[in-house]
Amino acid sequence: MTVFGATGGIGRHLVEQGLRLGYEMTAVVRRDYDVPGATVVRATLEDAAGLEGAVAGRDAVLTALGRRKGGPATVQADGARAAVAAMRATGVRRIVSVDAAGRVADRGDSLLMRAVAKPLLQRVLKEGFDDLAEAERVLRASGLDWTLISPPRLTDGGHRPYRTVVDRNVHGGRTLSRADVADAMLKSVRDDTHIHRRVNIAY
Repeated sequence: MTVFGATGGIGRHLVEQGLRLGYEMTAVVRRDYDVPGATVVRATLEDAAGLEGAVAGRDAVLTALGRRKGGPATVQADGARAAVAAMRATGVRRIVSVDAAGRVADRGDSLLMRAVAKPLLQRVLKEGFDDLAEAERVLRASGLDWTLISPPRLTDGGHRPYRTVVDRNVHGGRTLSRADVADAMLKSVRDDTHIHRRVNIAY
């Protein structure tokens, strides 16, 4: 599997957990990065040839890109476009990407969450949520076998049992560790029922 955003909080867990599960892992990075057992490819999102080389022959692409301080506000959408282009060029079909439960208010949320908390959060984080919405549009139009993994507020805790709900938010879900986001992404890769679905996860 190939991981975009491999040096981030979720990305590091994806690579490390994937290796422990026995997968061949490729980490796409912008700077020097070393993980024993993983293949490291140094490439930017604009490096089409480098990304194609990182994706070719892999079973799936996992995207855990996130905006860094001072970085572009379109990193998720740019990453989705770059991943889709590389996958189309190499024939790889499966992609699992991190989304955010906060950007969507639906029947999984309480009335207070839908009417007050989510609208406030969406105003505060509008730029980031707009970027994620565009990334979703890119994936939906790609013709690939995509899944969105949508956690709530992220923490740095370890593994705990978590709840999974498809195409709606987890009622009362407030947090999830980055380690468990990675766990859910790796599980979704092999779950055909998650193809073309938004999978929400929370404690």
